Amino acid sequence: MISGKFAITIHILTLLTKYPNDFLSSEYIAGSINLNPVLVRKEIANLKAHHIVESKEGKNGGTKLSVDPSKITLKEIFEMTFETINLGYAKNQPNPDCPVGKKINQNLSSLYADMNQKVSLQLEGISLEDFSNQF
Repeated sequence: MISGKFAITIHILTLLTKYPNDFLSSEYIAGSINLNPVLVRKEIANLKAHHIVESKEGKNGGTKLSVDPSKITLKEIFEMTFETINLGYAKNQPNPDCPVGKKINQNLSSLYADMNQKVSLQLEGISLEDFSNQF
């Protein structure tokens, strides 16, 4: 299911792009997003696992971007956050004897695949630097 993770991740990376020489604290980043620092650290951990950011502990610690923002696309960031768009399926198995129920999940899967292709094409042409330059 879609959540706010992509928006949080993009917000974090945009901040880090704007301050390329600084290690930003999770508290500072959380203040910008208006979010609990624990949730920010969770997304930073995912970015660290993908080698997009580096962190430093201590009094002057924080996180900074470890990649060139012109070399990473929003598509790559999206894929680090979600594998695909999935708006979900009914909780219960649809009735296979119903003309709608027997094909609804198949048709939703096709719709979601089409959405993923379109979103990927849209995000592929936008670098983190391009996006960050809007601010």
